[in-house]
Amino acid sequence: MSAPTRIGILFGGPSAEHEVSCASALGVVRALAGGGYRTVAIGVTRTGGFRLLPDALLTELRDRPASDRAIDDRLTVTGPAVELRAGPRSGSVQVCASNAPGAVHAELDVIFPVLHGPFGEDGVVQGLLEQLDVPYVGCGILASAVGMNKVAMKRALRAEGIPVTPSVAFDAYTFRETADPEKLVLGLRRPLFVKPASMGSSIGISRVGEGDDLAAAVREALRHDQHVMVEQGVTGRELECAVLGGWRPEASAVGEVRVAGGWFDYQQKYFGDSDPMIVPAVLPDEVTERVRELSLRAFAAIGGWGLARVDFLYDETTGDLYVNELNTMPGFTAHSMYPKAWAAAGVGYREVVDRLVALARTRHAERPATTGSVR
Repeated sequence: MSAPTRIGILFGGPSAEHEVSCASALGVVRALAGGGYRTVAIGVTRTGGFRLLPDALLTELRDRPASDRAIDDRLTVTGPAVELRAGPRSGSVQVCASNAPGAVHAELDVIFPVLHGPFGEDGVVQGLLEQLDVPYVGCGILASAVGMNKVAMKRALRAEGIPVTPSVAFDAYTFRETADPEKLVLGLRRPLFVKPASMGSSIGISRVGEGDDLAAAVREALRHDQHVMVEQGVTGRELECAVLGGWRPEASAVGEVRVAGGWFDYQQKYFGDSDPMIVPAVLPDEVTERVRELSLRAFAAIGGWGLARVDFLYDETTGDLYVNELNTMPGFTAHSMYPKAWAAAGVGYREVVDRLVALARTRHAERPATTGSVR
């Protein structure tokens, strides 16, 4: 009998999406249980340090009722401080005690970075894992960086002829030096959506309607990033599609997010009382197929690998579809759209996780021999 694949789950992180990452990690831990894996959970603190989650606590979390989402940032300061080091075998990484690097807690075969937002989803941790020469789940450095940065992402999509909403982008210096912020958004009609260039989960985003304070919305976005994207609002339906795969990725069923009034902000995404997600979305067949086709094209445009969720705005009056953004490490709780969209396509949560682990190993095995860590 072959030894179980040893998977390290990285979760938490210093971004504003820390709690979302913790909840996603719990879903992945549960999916991996009993699937021929040995799981090691490594919490990333808000200051970027690594902490090993004790096995007893990991087992307790795994065995809680599936409806229990009680996992929070306290878990990322539990257990000994650790660091990751290249293992003795190609493609392995060791979890070592920070105060005694020779003390090895575990040796891992694959890393599953369930990290959302800056540090975990923008290419930073992917660069670390590339240096360590270990297989890891999800997009690589470039795709992660482009997918995280809304300005770069829109440029990549436009270059491939993929429809996106009208927008402008500027930095903090330009905003400070501009006497009238309205001049920065000339040509765009309200409502506007003001967003930090590199942030997810709707954090730092403001809707600016007629009479609303544009400058205040920009200042809020600048609390999270030095670059701002301002998009022209589209009155339409919010659709989402999940992508899974490597060289020949597949698109899932199409879901819809319906919010009674307002828009799908952070509070409603993670703390709302009702489930606003409808999967599959009720759409004409041709619209569903167009969403799936554009999802695959958008994934290819950023050089994606493994997974992404592609979000759309659909204007029923004109029939226009716009790619709003790609999320290269979407929420992974049982309540998240990504697993729900695949479940509607006949692919369960466990199978999704299994395929992601296999894709991580495939990409690593196919890397050119000239790449890898310095050992």
